[in-house]
Amino acid sequence: MQNRKIRMGMVGGGQGAFIGGVHRIAAAIDQQIELVCGAFSSDPERSKASGKDLHLEDSRCYTDFMTMMAQEAKLPEGERMDFVAIVTPNHLHFPAAKAALEAGFHVLSDKPATFDKAEAIELEQLVEATGLKYGLTHNYTGYPMVKEAREMVQNGELGKIRKVVVEYPQGWLATPLEKEDQKQAAWRTDPKRSGAAGCMGDIGTHAENLAEYVTGLQIKELAADLTAFVDGRLLDDDGNVLLRFEGGAKGILHASQISVGEENSLNIRIFGEKGGLEWHQMEPNTLLVHRLNQPTQIYRTGNSYLGESATAHSRIPAGHPEGYLEAFANIYRNFSADIAAELNGEPAPSYSKDYPTIKDGVRGMAFIEALVKSSQSNAAWTELEL
Repeated sequence: MQNRKIRMGMVGGGQGAFIGGVHRIAAAIDQQIELVCGAFSSDPERSKASGKDLHLEDSRCYTDFMTMMAQEAKLPEGERMDFVAIVTPNHLHFPAAKAALEAGFHVLSDKPATFDKAEAIELEQLVEATGLKYGLTHNYTGYPMVKEAREMVQNGELGKIRKVVVEYPQGWLATPLEKEDQKQAAWRTDPKRSGAAGCMGDIGTHAENLAEYVTGLQIKELAADLTAFVDGRLLDDDGNVLLRFEGGAKGILHASQISVGEENSLNIRIFGEKGGLEWHQMEPNTLLVHRLNQPTQIYRTGNSYLGESATAHSRIPAGHPEGYLEAFANIYRNFSADIAAELNGEPAPSYSKDYPTIKDGVRGMAFIEALVKSSQSNAAWTELEL
C-alpha cells in the first residue's frame, strides 16, 4: 500500500517558459502530485537555475533529460519519480517520451504527441510494449461542461449527430513576432521544431480532439486549405477544413492565429436529429442546449442537475469561475489517480481513465499529415491514415 503523493519529473518548462508553469500549477491543485526533479532546459546552466527557483534538491536538477532518466531509474523505488511531464517544443516530445518509457516511467506530454506521424506510431508501439501509461494534455477536454456535452451525446439526447462546427481563432501571430525574438512565436513558426504544420499543429489539433471527444465520432476524411498569410512565414497561420466523420456526420473546422482581435476563442457546436449544443471556451462554465421546439436551455457548472462526469470534474460551488487551470488540473488528477490505483493495487475511480492517450496522439498526427497533404493538393479530399 502506497500512502503518498505521486512523484513527477519535468522535461522543459524552465525560466522564461509559459506552459511549464501552467503544468506545475495544474499538477499541484489537487495536492496529489509533487514535483521532485527535472531537466528544465536544453541549456544546462538554465536547467539548474530553473530547478533552484523551484526549490528542488540540486542533485535532482539535471542538465539533460537522458541523464535524468538514467539517474532517476537508479534511485530506490521510494524516491524516484513515478512519471514525467514533457513540456518542450514539439520536436523534443518523442525523444523525451521514448527515453522515459524505456527507463520505466509513465509519461504525460504536451500536444501534439510527436513531431510527425511515424514517431507517433513508434511511440504507440512502445507504450503497448512497456505497459506504461501515456497521457496527452488536450486540456480543453477537462472542462466540466465539455464532460456534460459528451455525456449528453453518449446518452442520445441529441439523437444521431449530423453536423459539427468547431473553431479556434486567435490573433496573436497577425504580425511576424518570430522576427522579434519572441520565444513562443519563434519555435511555433519553425518547421524544424514545430513540424509540418504551424497554427493547425498548435491549436487545430485541439479543435480536432475536442470534436472527436465530445461526439465520440472519428474524422474519416477531410479537405483542407492552409495559408501562411504573414510574409516570410514558413508554416500555416490559418486553415479552413471540411470534415467527414464515420457514421455520416459532416463538419467544419477552422483555426487561425492571424484573426486580429481574437484571444483564445475555441468554440464547438454540435447538431443532431433531436437537438444541439454549444460551448465556448471563453465562457467555459456555460453550456447551451437546444431541443426541437423548445427554448434554449442554459446549463451551468456546479449545479445538481448535471451528469456524473461533469459533477466529478467540478471543484467549487455554482457561480464561482472555474476555468483553464482547473480543466488542466483534471487531466493531471485523472492521470495520477490511474497511476495511484496501480501502485496501491486498488480499483481505479471511474474518472481515472478519462484523459487523452497515445491513441489520441496518433490521431492528431494523422490529422496534421492529412491536412498538409490535402492543402498541397488544392484541398482534395484526403483520408486520415493511421
